Amino acid sequence: MNHIIDKLGGIEAFGIFSICLFVVVFTASMALAFCLKKPFLETMSRLPLEEEQSQANDPNSNLL
Repeated sequence: MNHIIDKLGGIEAFGIFSICLFVVVFTASMALAFCLKKPFLETMSRLPLEEEQSQANDPNSNLL
């Protein structure tokens, strides 16, 4: 197995590339998470509750 890895030239570039790609994606996702507005997050957090409540109040919800 080591012989095969030794024959591949530039294998260390794949490791460096994957670490750089991880750092870029992680940084972008963290920046996006911190830039979201609080009212938007509150609205999104209430969406599943609103859906359950509307189904519970709908007498035709059992027909689906």
